[in-house]
Amino acid sequence: MTAEPPVTGDDLVRVLATLANPHRLRVVGVLARRRAYVSQLARELGISRALVQVHLRKLAAAGLVSAHLELSEDGKAMKYYEVNPFAFTLTPETVATAAETVGGETVGADDEPDDGSQQ
Repeated sequence: MTAEPPVTGDDLVRVLATLANPHRLRVVGVLARRRAYVSQLARELGISRALVQVHLRKLAAAGLVSAHLELSEDGKAMKYYEVNPFAFTLTPETVATAAETVGGETVGADDEPDDGSQQ
């Protein structure tokens, strides 16, 4: 049995930022129970199809959902979305390990944001 490689800081930031939006969290909640197409999600969540599509694109970019085209009985192409399996264990240790690999940034406890001013 092989252990999963540690999640990178960039991956963790991308996933957490994506799931931090309430609409996207609700979309994942629905798709965790069953696959659905945009109109179904829009009706169930009470938001516009356009907004659902925006959130689905962001979830797909983070690797959390995927889409599959299927033909309905009447020959209409339907794009079904489903959740991709994922699991993140958040502990101080896993966050510390991920923080070491955040893209090109080295952040220490004494670092302050660089606002361009000199002291």
